[in-house]
Amino acid sequence: MAEQMPKVNAEFGTTPVIEFPTDEAPKGLKAIELTEGDGPMVRRGDTVTVNYHGVVWGKDTPFDSSFDRHQPASFGIGVGQVIKGWDQTVPGHNVGSRLVVSIPPEYGYGSRGVPQAGIGGGDTLVFVIDIISTR
Repeated sequence: MAEQMPKVNAEFGTTPVIEFPTDEAPKGLKAIELTEGDGPMVRRGDTVTVNYHGVVWGKDTPFDSSFDRHQPASFGIGVGQVIKGWDQTVPGHNVGSRLVVSIPPEYGYGSRGVPQAGIGGGDTLVFVIDIISTR
């Protein structure tokens, strides 16, 4: 699976640079832990604080990036406050971990996408997620 996923050449805490191995995204929801943290494990129902960088598969420019805003985001995880792809991949990883997640439309914004953000209905999303804290 790792060979299908984008390469991310940045360390935890630094703005990610994403390189795509192919023009076509892998099928299904995929997550790889690039850096394993040694902090507490994130559990469903926790409030998690993360830095993230989101791009449409194959694109260079992020549609959203807390790294670019220099402002981490906090929200409930595993409880429907974020897209399904996040709810299903972030729990089970430790604080201090960096993940790269490939999220197909059915786990993202569905067939409508988010046109104002440049996300089409069939687009696969890629997020690099740094887990900063959980409570």
